[in-house]
Amino acid sequence: MLLHLHVKNLALIRETEIDFTEGLNILTGETGAGKSIIIGSMTMALGGKVSREMLREDADYALAELVFSSEHPELLKRLKELDIPAEDGQIILSRKISGGRGICRLNGETVSAAVLKEISSYLIDIHGQHEHQSLLNKKKHLEILDAYAHEPLSSVRQRMAESYQSFQRLKKELEQSSEDTGSRTREQSLLEFEIQEIEDAKLQEGEDRELEQSYQRMVNGKKILEALTMVRMLCSGEDASASEQTGRACRELSGAVRYDDALQTLNSQLQEIDSMLADFGRELENYAESLEFSEQDFHETEERLNLVNHLKARYGSSIAEILAYQEEKQKRLDILLNYEQYTENLRRDYEKALEELKGFCREAHLIRREEAQKLSELMKEQLAELNFLDVRFEIDVEETEHLSSNGFDDVEFLISTNPGEPLKALGKIASGGELSRIMLAIKTVMADQDAIDTVIFDEIDAGISGRTAQRISEKLALIGKSRQVICITHLAQLASMADSHYCIEKRAVDGSTVTDIRRLEEKEVTEELARILGGAEITDAVRENAQEMKRLALQFKNK
Repeated sequence: MLLHLHVKNLALIRETEIDFTEGLNILTGETGAGKSIIIGSMTMALGGKVSREMLREDADYALAELVFSSEHPELLKRLKELDIPAEDGQIILSRKISGGRGICRLNGETVSAAVLKEISSYLIDIHGQHEHQSLLNKKKHLEILDAYAHEPLSSVRQRMAESYQSFQRLKKELEQSSEDTGSRTREQSLLEFEIQEIEDAKLQEGEDRELEQSYQRMVNGKKILEALTMVRMLCSGEDASASEQTGRACRELSGAVRYDDALQTLNSQLQEIDSMLADFGRELENYAESLEFSEQDFHETEERLNLVNHLKARYGSSIAEILAYQEEKQKRLDILLNYEQYTENLRRDYEKALEELKGFCREAHLIRREEAQKLSELMKEQLAELNFLDVRFEIDVEETEHLSSNGFDDVEFLISTNPGEPLKALGKIASGGELSRIMLAIKTVMADQDAIDTVIFDEIDAGISGRTAQRISEKLALIGKSRQVICITHLAQLASMADSHYCIEKRAVDGSTVTDIRRLEEKEVTEELARILGGAEITDAVRENAQEMKRLALQFKNK
């Protein structure tokens, strides 16, 4: 579950920390106090997108940090694969944004935002303010069904996606194979020319480097020879050369050794220097003799180097790339030389891939229809608990002609909320409040399926009031018995069910506006409920109403 949130320099928040508890955590506050910033900070820490406007203007950076406790086996396995320790199941996600750049950390280790998102999927599920509107899109229906059917469907979906990729590749090749004969003839002629040009060159690996070195040595031979002449004169010439001076020094030091044995080490070092200088002189002479310039050798080297560079310009930046290009083009030429056989094999492979893909699509279709029936029954149970009194809910799974990596299924949620009314598409009859309740039902079912410890609802009460609000509050309280729920709300019915109640407040500090959040004491909870109920004027009657609401909520939770 989520233990702690630390936010710094984000929008109206200068710095705040929150310790969350088990059960139902409720966040309330005046409109505009900054409730959405709390969700935004969590999204930021989880690797989501953050706009530059979210950073405080008077700050150099923004920081959001979440501390979780989890024993999720798949999560711990993934952390082990990432070589990130998780002592006592504690997971710390943090993200710091400075100068347009973000630094993400997982238990102190720097990671990518993608890794934060992956890890967060094991820990938390956030339902945003307008997420229920996504139910109007049929693509979302397929996504929800597949998430519910993840266990029996995942391996089939993976094989289906791989099969679709192979099918698409073969389809593209088959379409390209229908080129006219003239185009193939021109391509064949070009390939034969290119392959022959490379073959005639008889290239050898590393030849280009050797040619370049030889060419540079020949071009700069005069400068090299002048330098060698000067070096030879300085090192082994007759007058005041290094060799002459070293020899003289050896003789002088050898004469002094007889008077003091301590000079023997220095004498040996000097003798070694003299010997090395003599060896250097001989090697210098040998190199100078090898610099004999041949006009013919120079011409042949230059011509060969020009040929290699010409082939590099056309076929690759190195000899290895040129030879790889030749091999690739040879394969294509072999296809063109045996084109009828190639197209026959390609068509056979295409038909085989199509049948294989359809087989996976049919397998996925059967699983989806079976799982859709189970999900429909669960949804009806959840919707009935959310004040849909005579609801009918079905998931329609139909085959289509269109093939994709997700199969050929068209999935749509159908609902009837009144007795005697036929089932209709969800988007055609559901109001905003009904969509909120339907999404809550989906989240409830999926939370049981995923075993995610923490679920966040950002204003799940949109468009809801009265008895329906009470049923939703009871549903959230029940969910809070088995997992941690964090809910931002404007309704007193939901707030009264809180196991922990937090108030988000906006105030002026040193000429600027800041947002703070704090956990309310028991007496403060009643005042906050009264504020929500009473609006501008809080009377004793409103306070009594708030106390009664809290008493009934406790009574419900203690059942």
